[in-house]
Amino acid sequence: MARATNIVLNVMSLVLVVAGLALTGTFFFTSASPETVASATSQPDSSASGPDGLDVPVITESEQSVDPDEREVAEEDVISPVPDDKGLRLTVPGMSRVQDVEIPYAAGNDEESLREHSAIHLAGTGFPWEREANVYVAGHRLGYPNTGSFLAFFDLNNLENGDEVVLTDAEDRDYTYRVFNSEIVEPTDTDVTEPVEGRNIVTLQTCTLPDYSQRLIIQAERVD
Repeated sequence: MARATNIVLNVMSLVLVVAGLALTGTFFFTSASPETVASATSQPDSSASGPDGLDVPVITESEQSVDPDEREVAEEDVISPVPDDKGLRLTVPGMSRVQDVEIPYAAGNDEESLREHSAIHLAGTGFPWEREANVYVAGHRLGYPNTGSFLAFFDLNNLENGDEVVLTDAEDRDYTYRVFNSEIVEPTDTDVTEPVEGRNIVTLQTCTLPDYSQRLIIQAERVD
């Protein structure tokens, strides 16, 4: 009888241990912070452009000059003064790590710029002072620890229609946009880099979770 009782008690103890482990695991996976997720998964991948496999479109060589001064825009196609310095900064109030960050004008395969900055302004795409433009901005979802890219666009998926996106030029002029579109696209869908007729928009791109196989796209239109 005593032996049978011990067996029952041992089985019950094992069940309780397993249940406890399951509860702990549930808490960990549902409560993990972005930092926990990133530290557990962001190992460099030599086959991709970054630890999260960020795949940024590359505009054709004839259009992707990394010198923004070489981009020719007709005077009638400009709706705001064009600064001498074409550099931009980005602020997204609804994102915790994108507050007045520099976004260099760089090609989609410029991994150094993608690694060291929160995002890049894709070479070959438009500027906010143009009448019709698509200012295409891409950033890592996880990125590299101890760099500007770390977790920069982790919470891009939190943006909703009506949320603000603000670009600032080198002369501290702000260009305010409001989100109007959110979608998931395939890496082959490069049309998201193209201008939309009659509109001045900014497109924000990062990779999808958990497998980084697609692109998360958020678009906003200039309202000021």
